[in-house]
Amino acid sequence: MSSIVPSPDLIYPFEDKPEIGDGSAVEVAPGVHWLRMPLFSALPAINVWAVADDDGWTIIDTGLRSTKTTEAWRAAFKGVLQDKTVTRVISTHMHPDHCGMAGWLVNRFNTRLWMSRLEYLTCRLMAADTGHEAPSDGVRFYKAAGWDDEAIETYKARFGGFGESIYAMPASFRRIRDGDVFPIGEHDWHVVVGTGHSPEHACLYCPDLKVFISGDQVLPRISSNVSVFPTEPDADPLGDWLSSLAKLKRQVPDDVLVLPAHNYPFRGLHARLDQLIDGHVTDLDKLYDLLAQPKRTIDVFSALFRRPITGNLLGMATGEAVAHLNHLVATNRATRETDSEGVNWWRAA
Repeated sequence: MSSIVPSPDLIYPFEDKPEIGDGSAVEVAPGVHWLRMPLFSALPAINVWAVADDDGWTIIDTGLRSTKTTEAWRAAFKGVLQDKTVTRVISTHMHPDHCGMAGWLVNRFNTRLWMSRLEYLTCRLMAADTGHEAPSDGVRFYKAAGWDDEAIETYKARFGGFGESIYAMPASFRRIRDGDVFPIGEHDWHVVVGTGHSPEHACLYCPDLKVFISGDQVLPRISSNVSVFPTEPDADPLGDWLSSLAKLKRQVPDDVLVLPAHNYPFRGLHARLDQLIDGHVTDLDKLYDLLAQPKRTIDVFSALFRRPITGNLLGMATGEAVAHLNHLVATNRATRETDSEGVNWWRAA
């Protein structure tokens, strides 16, 4: 969403890539297979990973719940995955494109879901909103951002759609935590948790294979959305995000092959981490300059985004803008005042 552009320093080592949704795969490291599951026109695919695990597969991320994704998984097991069992399903985090098919896979193979606790519980909580009316807290949050009545009505109409994008989550799970080490097949994999994009995002690093499954924590051509939501309106996820990127640079070496959730596998992890950090710092400085005069949240989009914000982009852009504004407040660079209509006005400190 943000103005951060792709890095020219990255290397994409694979000319071949699996077709989206046909169940094909490309082996990117010994025993590590890359598949692509269908998403939307703006973001056509999510990368998922099948890692050889004794007589079966560990599946890492699953795709969005849909008929097309179900057909793609069936094709994969009939073909490249050779009808072998699934030993476990790992979801890096709770967004539907990552865990939407987890319940389906767990039920089909009578296996376990591995997930960090905050991601699992947050997913269950959000899915429980399905069929409920939009809360007054949410209406208040978006009115405070400067939304008009039409946008508020659209929010109300769309509220609760999260659960429609995922199969029912398993009633139990195997918790994974930052620093955990466990074997998949012949190699140990380390859990490296990041925050900001989601509550407790689990990346997986294999030193033997020099492979880093980054999920949405590091993407090569787009920047992950870092947003504030109505459930925690004063949060500072951007502070968490910047700390996480610095942590990844300390803990994961630069010579890994990065396997991201979107776009293509690449080399150049540290260059991309530097660019993501520098890009947000630049955006914060532009936003600070814009706040020389008081602004509503919807007035600051030009400092953060390269494209016009309309339609379905409004919610995501608002969340990300508030994340940047809250971080300026957290670092004593801005203040926030609420007028008599409940609208927030932000000013450089």
